[in-house]
Amino acid sequence: MMLPHPTVDQISLPHVLAVLGDPTRLAILGDLARREGTALACSNFIDLASKSNLSYHFAKMREAGIIRVEPRGTARLISLRRADLDARFPGLLDSIIATAITLPPPEKRLATTA
Repeated sequence: MMLPHPTVDQISLPHVLAVLGDPTRLAILGDLARREGTALACSNFIDLASKSNLSYHFAKMREAGIIRVEPRGTARLISLRRADLDARFPGLLDSIIATAITLPPPEKRLATTA
């Protein structure tokens, strides 16, 4: 089952900014940016929130055109739509990632919450 994703022309700046205003989604963006070019399984983000909460955040990010979610068997792979966002809003993603990437990586978030 293929999930719906907006086309490049359907990605709206207010929607992208509103979605990335959430700290959990910004942390997801930071993790994806750190491992750019690699699709990550949902389980890579389990330290950020519960599974159901993550599903909600992924859906919001997918609907805004920030990430691509590809079902692979029982897993879903998450990847950043950098090329699409750069084509639509040149330089915007670099600016947001500059902040998001400074957030602690997942292993350090676990250590600080324990």
